[in-house]
Amino acid sequence: MKAGQIIFIIILAVVAYLAYKSYSKIIYNIRLGKANRIVDRPKDRWRNVILIALGQKKMFKKVVPAFLHLFIYLAFLLTQVELIEILLDGILGKHRILAPVLGGFYTLVIATVEILSVLALVATSAFLIRRLILKIPRFFQSEMIGWPSKDAIIILGLEALLLFAIFTMNGTDVLLQGIMPEKYPDTGTLPVSQFLGPWLFGGMETSTLMFLERMAWWLHVLAVFGFLLYLPISKHLHILLAFPNTYFAKLTPKGEMDNMPDVMSEVKSMLGLTTDDVAVGDGAMDELPEFGAKDVMDLPWNQLLAAYTCTECGRCTSQCPANLTGKKLSPRKIMMDVRDRAEEVGEQMRKRPADSEEVFDDGRSLFDYISPEEIHACTTCNACVEACPIMINPLDIILQLRRYEILTLSQGPSDWVPMFNSLENTGAVWQLPEERDAWIRQ
Repeated sequence: MKAGQIIFIIILAVVAYLAYKSYSKIIYNIRLGKANRIVDRPKDRWRNVILIALGQKKMFKKVVPAFLHLFIYLAFLLTQVELIEILLDGILGKHRILAPVLGGFYTLVIATVEILSVLALVATSAFLIRRLILKIPRFFQSEMIGWPSKDAIIILGLEALLLFAIFTMNGTDVLLQGIMPEKYPDTGTLPVSQFLGPWLFGGMETSTLMFLERMAWWLHVLAVFGFLLYLPISKHLHILLAFPNTYFAKLTPKGEMDNMPDVMSEVKSMLGLTTDDVAVGDGAMDELPEFGAKDVMDLPWNQLLAAYTCTECGRCTSQCPANLTGKKLSPRKIMMDVRDRAEEVGEQMRKRPADSEEVFDDGRSLFDYISPEEIHACTTCNACVEACPIMINPLDIILQLRRYEILTLSQGPSDWVPMFNSLENTGAVWQLPEERDAWIRQ
């Protein structure tokens, strides 16, 4: 076994272990949420996965950014084919092991990867210009200060590094195929490297070409491994989570609120109606339950999945009428806050004994991240839900926080109190002199 082969296997094993640890933490944090069995309408859910997660249907509401994103996305998908070969080469100590096996199809795949890589390089440059020169406003709002902005630059830098490695590796390999055909299998005519290779590396010594090819190969490998380990702390985790998120996303009409079984049962009981849970005459609930959500454990797990899936693109916030009129609410920040709180809770929960049955309470909650001013500003218009390219629903979380504040804490904006009193006394949001349905009894 060659030295390079041994080193590669060791690095692969270390990366696999670290990736397992990192991604296990994310799964653990998502499972902090309430159980929520989602098995309805599987055909519609798979359609969303294909059209929205894979086909990026909602991205094309903004055509130019959509195509730029598509270039990078397709290059990422096709590059995985080349990555499979690199992993096989590294483990088995071979070089382009699939080239002789696949023949012309191999040439087609690598040629497509090169074309998409050129387009991805254009897109990466455009995205850097949008952030560093044009300074698109939605990328520079308050919640994006610090790490979120650096995160985007780091990812774009890794993409540029990966593209550099691909073209250096292919370009030198094209020249080496003519010099040492017995060691470097024929890849066929590649649309970019057949010109780029001789232009950049023509005239170099064979030993130099071999060094550059190996350097680019290792750079490619390490960039991919680095990207894999970096994803768990990056917004680009959506590359993986967009698929399950769109599958488990809410399919009910936008704006439709989930009923609260405890409230429904109590109201039906008061009206003399029989329900599955409460019979006529049972009276009030024995113990007042908590309504809505105070912390991440009160949210369904698929909402925590959505928080980890958030791309921080800001399309939701840029369409939010409350935000546009200067109010504090930012739907993007809501999702980022939920994810940050899940990270905080998950970190503390993992430190507790595995058999601990004590209810978790660190004295903090989502209300330490999200202020009442933010949740009160929401108009429930669903603009954020409509704008999200991967079907994230910040409105559901806002409504759950409102329910907790109003129904459990009996708090809320002072100008909302007359409306709630009217609803309770007359069944209408307006202050009427008598009950809303009084005319029925006349």
